Amino acid sequence: MPEETTDIRPNMTVLDVVSRYRRTEAVFRKYDDKAGVCLCCDALFEPLREVADKYGLDLAALMADLKASAG
Repeated sequence: MPEETTDIRPNMTVLDVVSRYRRTEAVFRKYDDKAGVCLCCDALFEPLREVADKYGLDLAALMADLKASAG
């Protein structure tokens, strides 16, 4: 199966990212402690940009970690 191009954008929801790139679930678990919640439980339907804002996360770092994991 060919490797698909990583196209993760800030307007994608957590669900969009995890369903397209299963390995990113580990990244969200890593950020759970920083957020103080289970992001896959409490923010599944929220866009990444809003998740970062709501939980005080560095959006650029989150995006880089997600892309690296998915890549």
